[in-house]
Order: sequence, then structure tokens, then C-alpha cells
Amino acid sequence: MTKAAIKTRVDDLRAKITAANLAYHTHDDPVMTDAEYDEMKRTLVHLETENPELQSDESPTQMVGAAPAEGFEKIKHELRMMSLSNAFEAEDIDDFQKTIRSYLALPPTKSIRMTSEPKIDGLSLALRYEHGALVSAATRGDGEVGENVTENAKTISNIPTHIENGPELLEVRGEVYMRHSDFAALNARQEEKGEKLYANPRNAAAGSLRQIDAEKTRERPLAFFAYSWGVLSERPWTSQMEAVRALGEMGFDVNPLMAAFDDAEGLLAHYEAILDQRADLGYDIDGVVYKVDDLALQDRLGFRSTTPRWAIAHKFPAEMAWTHLEAIDIQVGRTGALSPVARLAPINVGGVVVSNATLHNEDYIAGRDSRGNPIREGRDIRVGDWVRIYRAGDVIPKVADVDVSRRTENSSKFEFPTSCPRCGSDVMREKGDAVHYCMGGMICPAQSVERLKHVVSRDAFDIVGLGDSLVEILHAKGWIKEPADIFQLPKTRSGTGPDTIQGLEGLGEKSAQKLFDAIEAKRKQPLDRAIYGCGIHHVGRSVSKLLARHFMSWERFISAMDVASVGEGDVWEDLISIEGIGSVILASLITAFHQEAERAAINRMADELIIEDMAEVSTQESPVTGKVMVFTGTLLRMGRAEAKALAESLGAKVSGSVSAKTDILVAGEKAGSKAKKAEGLGVQVISEDEWCALAGLAAQ
Repeated sequence: MTKAAIKTRVDDLRAKITAANLAYHTHDDPVMTDAEYDEMKRTLVHLETENPELQSDESPTQMVGAAPAEGFEKIKHELRMMSLSNAFEAEDIDDFQKTIRSYLALPPTKSIRMTSEPKIDGLSLALRYEHGALVSAATRGDGEVGENVTENAKTISNIPTHIENGPELLEVRGEVYMRHSDFAALNARQEEKGEKLYANPRNAAAGSLRQIDAEKTRERPLAFFAYSWGVLSERPWTSQMEAVRALGEMGFDVNPLMAAFDDAEGLLAHYEAILDQRADLGYDIDGVVYKVDDLALQDRLGFRSTTPRWAIAHKFPAEMAWTHLEAIDIQVGRTGALSPVARLAPINVGGVVVSNATLHNEDYIAGRDSRGNPIREGRDIRVGDWVRIYRAGDVIPKVADVDVSRRTENSSKFEFPTSCPRCGSDVMREKGDAVHYCMGGMICPAQSVERLKHVVSRDAFDIVGLGDSLVEILHAKGWIKEPADIFQLPKTRSGTGPDTIQGLEGLGEKSAQKLFDAIEAKRKQPLDRAIYGCGIHHVGRSVSKLLARHFMSWERFISAMDVASVGEGDVWEDLISIEGIGSVILASLITAFHQEAERAAINRMADELIIEDMAEVSTQESPVTGKVMVFTGTLLRMGRAEAKALAESLGAKVSGSVSAKTDILVAGEKAGSKAKKAEGLGVQVISEDEWCALAGLAAQ
């Protein structure tokens, strides 16, 4: 796959995973199966690992959950609520334990005792107790901020409102779920009332807990399993098993299938035993969670950006079913990517009715991978075929196979469109790329609408009241075609009459004025949000912040873009030196600013804004703050990954290669070529003991 194709694939995966996170975590309305989501995320992690220049803090691989839903007060988690890394094969568990040993510099023969427990398919919840009393309850949200569902949580019968013999401050974390029998009864009542039916118990639990009226939650049969903790005033336990038992003694329900084992064989045997019992448990689980039992080791292992290093979820296989493929539709995304979607005869799979599936791209439909190798033994997918689908707890499945023996004689191969179904523009697929793109740009309504949604989104200009549906209405009427038009609305669409905001169905005088006030309030934007609001491929929130910190003002940023060239020149060299910004991002950035139509639209948007310069930010200094460090060779006191994490926590920037920009190289045993290169460049080379002294660690 070419670099251009990889860029496109990464961008496409990020967009789909982000949309899936929002649908699942915020709207309780999933758009893909767990299995499809897991596969897409695995692919994205692999591509980002193999292509570090594409890594970004804005990638969904670096995020947890999704933003809290509107309508709830927010609670900021004192300790971030994380997600879990996934394992799918027995070999993944061996790799997981090897990684732990490597990180901690433990010998291969050292056993690591681990707990094993069912992974409940529900909604994560954090319960805060002060002096034994329940004072707040919050959903996970995006990991940093969750929804305040305190009154709702108090209606759940097995959540104690008061506990005995616990720390003065204790945050209990666990999962809200709904039993199968209660789910069936709830849907029967919903059907009798002519109200919405829930797709599965997880959606029913999430929707029930997140009722604005807590009395409605009280009517729903919810339950809670406790399995962990967050912030606490003291930790009297030394192991995971001991801690969970203590939660049970305080009055929380803990899972009776939890056990601990000293080797991978025990973990895998327990996994199979739980899988065998899955259908008879009476509630949904989608895997088994393994955790390092020793809490001191958990502390040493710490966390990645979104997941703990000391835990992993071993997911169950997906469920399968056969159904009829009635049509293949083409959807056009914000980037112009054409995505084929299978429309299926509705089929019940594991208690969930599904009717749509992703078909990825032209190659997938044709029965080949991106390199031209056959998949499904080369069997293509055609309208009218019987296809086997799989799911693992959600709504939209993946097409796994096709039954060619049931194919009719008059069926024909699917032909990918040569023109955009939205605007009629030419469709192109570059050599080596798996995705087709519409070449219509801003004239394509699919792309322009999504760009407008991006501008008003929470992470960009955050214009409250101008949601996706209203953006679509305003765009369909021709009132907004580009970002600058949004800020013209108070002038062009005020007053009364059919061509005004007030004239839209559901919007009165007060609503219109509230929207205009919200727009005017967002004319002043910080520099990083102004850059992010441009909607340029690969330029996410973290990159926008890096650019803003580098240029400090919109004027300097624009002046640099005026003279920048891809791959050459002083501006390119200046930008490529910014830690965290690679050549792929820069090429996309500079190219966008040198497209006449794009640049004109950006200029018109900027003319509507007051863009604030960046302020200097002071940080607490450590001996390595701001320094670029490289670790090489074998470290004896800690694993290299642990050393890198420690350096970053002290404000250093860790690189994998030595260059003239490197400040310090930490050389362990058998340091090799990096140490020689560092000496040749005049880089400071220190030993592991010297590094530990810099980091403030006691000598051994």
C-alpha cells in the first residue's frame, strides 16, 4: 500500500470509529457490531504503529468513549476512566504477559498472578462515597468528564446509598446492566405502549440510566456489578482479588465467576469455562477481563493514553447468521470517500434485528484484499446473494461470506459508480488506494454539509444550538454553503417571514435570537480552534494546538502558509522540526492553503472571526523538562517502556532516533550504534544510574 493509500485508510478509519463512538456511548444507538469495531480499531492501531508520522492525539485510538450527552450536568473524574485493550486469540494473552515482563524487566520464568472475570456488556458507572454516603454517580463519558446521574443511580436496588467499613473517600467503579428476562419484559411493555423498542440489553440499560427524569429510571429493572475503584483516601488492599472481596463485604454485588491464576493456561481454561456458561448467565457478557493481581505491580505498570498496561479484555467470537442482500447503497462522507453499505433482509441475530452492513470498498465486494489477494476464496458479493453476517452485541454486522450456490443465473457483478451519487462529479481511485473519492469538493453537498458540521462542533467553534440537523436544513435551503455564511446568519436571516430563522418550523422568536446570540458569542476564537475549524485533513486538535503554540498568532501562521512549499524551503524545515508533526500532516496542511477555493473559504471565515493570539504558558520545571531524550540498550532497573513513560511524565519529549535535536541519550548495556551516533553529534550521553538520579529515583 502506498503512503497516500495508508493516509487515506487511516483518515477513513478514524472518521468511522469516531462516529461509532458517538453513536454507542453518547446516543445509545450503535451503528456497527463489536466485532467490526474491534477489527477497525485493530487495523488503525497497526497502521499508526507502522507509520508513526500518522500518529495523533486526536486519533480515536488515543481516546476513551465519547462526549457526555446534552441534558445532564457534567462531573469531572478525578481519576480518568479508561477503556481496555483487546485480545482475540490465545497468542494475544501470551504477548500481553510477555509485554508486562519486558516493561517491568522481569525474567521470563517469573509468574504473574492475574485475575479473570466476565466482561459485562453494560454502561460504566463511577459511584463516589464520602464518609460512607453516596454523594455522586457519573457515567464514563469521554473518560475525563461524565454525566451526573446521581439521582438515577440511587434508584437501582443493589447500589448501596450508604456503606460501612470503607475508606472515608471511595469511588466504586462498575457496570450497570439489565438481565435478559427484565429486558424482554421491558420491550414487551414498550411495544404495548407503541414506544421505541431497545435493540439489546446494553442499549436498554444505558437508555434507562440516562433518563432526565429519575422516576423513569426507577421503573426500569437495572442492576450493578462492582469491579474496581477510582479515587480513594487510602488503599488498604494489596491485591485486586482482596479489593473486590472488600467491595462485596461493603454491600456491592461482585461477580461470583471472578478467580485468580498464576499462568496463561489457567486464564484460558477459565475463559473457556465462562464462554460455556455464557448463554445461561441471564445477562450479556462479551468477553473476559484479565488484570494483574498485585496492586504494587499495577502501580508500576501505570497507563497508556487510554488503557491500563495491567489489564486486557479477551473478547468472545462473533455470532453468525445468513440473510438476503437486497441492495448495495453508496454513501459519501465528509472527505468525499465513497462507502458501500449492504441493505439486508432483516434478520434476528442473538436477539438483535439487523438490516445493514458495511462493505468497506470495491475490493472487498469483489472478493480481494488491497494487495489483490483473494478473500472469501475470491467469492464476490452481488445484489440478490445470500450472505453470512456476524455480530457481537450491536446492530450493524459485517458480511463474512456469500453462498454462491444460491446465486441466480441473472445476477451480475456489482459495478462501482464512476460518478458521485450526491453531486454527479467524477469519482477517482488512485493507484494503490482502496477508496474511491468524489472530486466535487465544496460543490458536493455531502462534503460541504459535513464540513459545516465540523466547524460548529464542540471541538471546533462549539456553537450551541446549531446541531447537525439544523445545519442540514440551513444548507438544504442554500442559506449556508461555507463556514463564513454561518456568521452572516444574524444579518441575513433575522426578522420574520418564510426566509428567516424564526420562520423555520419549531423555531420561534426566542429560539432564533438564542441561536444568533450563540453565533455572535463564538466570533472570538483561540488560535488553535481557528486552525482546527479549517477542517483540513490530518490537522486534528493536538496538531492545531502544536501549530498555534509554534506560530502564536493567526497572522504569522497565514504568512508562513503563503510561502510554504511541500517538502522544501525554510518554512517546511521549520515546521518539520515541531515534535508531533510529520511530513504527511504538513503536506495536507500546505496543500489545502494553496488550493484557491479552499484558501478563499478559509480567508472569508477568518474575516468573520476575532482570532486570539496564544499566551505564554509556564510549566513546573524538572531537570529534563523540554529536553528531547532517547533510550537505547538494555536497562536493568526498569524496562525501557517504563523509563520512557517516566521521562514523559517529567516533561521530556522521548524520541526513537538520535539526531542533532537530541539533548540526552540514556545508554543501557549493549547500547550500540545510537550511542556512537550521539557521541559523534555531541549529544550528552548518560548511564542508567545517572538517568535515575535525574528522575529523582533512589540509588540501588
